[in-house]
Amino acid sequence: MKEITSAKLFEQAKKRIPGGVNSPVRAFGNVGLIPRFIQAAKGDKIYDVDGNEYVDYVCSWGPGILGHAHQPVIEKVKEACESGLTFGAPTEKEVILAELIAELVPSMEVNRLVCSGTEAVMSAIRVARGYTGRTKIVKFQGCYHGHSDGLLVKAGSAAMTTSVPDSAGVPQDFTRHTLIAKYNDKDSVEQLFAAQGKDIAAVIVEPVAANMGVVLPQKGFLEFLREITSQYGALLIFDEVITGFRLGLGGAQQYFGVNPDLTTLGKIVGGGMPVGAYGGKREIMDMVSPVGPVYQAGTLAGNPIATTAGIETLRILKEDPGIYDRLEEKTKKLEQAVKDAAGDRVWVNRIGSLMSIFFTPNPVLDYEGAASSDTRQYADYFRYLLEAGIYVAPSQFEAMFVSDAHMEEDIERTRDVIHGYFEER
Repeated sequence: MKEITSAKLFEQAKKRIPGGVNSPVRAFGNVGLIPRFIQAAKGDKIYDVDGNEYVDYVCSWGPGILGHAHQPVIEKVKEACESGLTFGAPTEKEVILAELIAELVPSMEVNRLVCSGTEAVMSAIRVARGYTGRTKIVKFQGCYHGHSDGLLVKAGSAAMTTSVPDSAGVPQDFTRHTLIAKYNDKDSVEQLFAAQGKDIAAVIVEPVAANMGVVLPQKGFLEFLREITSQYGALLIFDEVITGFRLGLGGAQQYFGVNPDLTTLGKIVGGGMPVGAYGGKREIMDMVSPVGPVYQAGTLAGNPIATTAGIETLRILKEDPGIYDRLEEKTKKLEQAVKDAAGDRVWVNRIGSLMSIFFTPNPVLDYEGAASSDTRQYADYFRYLLEAGIYVAPSQFEAMFVSDAHMEEDIERTRDVIHGYFEER
């Protein structure tokens, strides 16, 4: 029998798939290794084709809040498959999931299902522009909102510098309406509104940034965004693709007590299947076709298998709210382990079950702080943990996720490995 290994699969994949992967961070390029090809997962473990077992702190980049292959979800999905995979027509499950979302995230009074977080964000921005009749969007340096053309931008030398595309293939004309502010910097936002407020349709923000590593909002920052958007007649969009149902049943908006006009969801809302959602007040969402003039559609949106996984996941979270206390306790132990072992050699940001270790002694409050982290040191840390059977993000600028399936003995084991790393360096 032909031996299958990650190395062989990667070489084969590179012939047919750009870079051998279907999402860039999977390539392990940031840590100088080849990717591990996974063949199975259960609970808090993943298993690669080489026969290695790892305690998993990536959790499919967030959806796996219950752990991998959670049996009640799997059983419901199997049952749903027996009735057909896709219909291209409405189903009761779409209604059930929409009602669950509105119940758990009340600001999403009316919501629409899509197939990814990127699609949800793209659609929410289109709605904001349609509703306000304005063209410009404010986003924050270091916040990632999917790969739609208008959001793949990086800041220039100042907050009001015209944005240039952050990807080849994106015409500059597509991004000229995207303005860049600095996360946790009120002044940068005020400058943009003072100069172009009448043209700004919306501010979009990760309420907890999690794509430059985890960076928490400073006290009053989200409240400020709520106030200034209301003052200028712009909409506030919370990108809760990561924080939705992760920080609590009501996401970051419940956690911080700040309600946006529109919210985008992904990851947990699909329970491991490709589901996204966007929604808000009825008067805003009534802009969406077929009710209103903002067009958005999707052949597989509201897919009956995907909605089944989402419904069952949200029901479990709803019926067991103690899960968030357990997640807090587990992740806090990991945070403390790093701080005890590394001292002031690193900076740790954590909120709930989201955490990042930055290899810098300085506080990480924004993109510049995150970018100051020693990525070579992180790569060394990653390789050490991987060798010890601990799987964390293969990039400094991604989050560490903890699930309800993480067992106490695996938390302890991870703590020992972290201590071992810093003791040896």
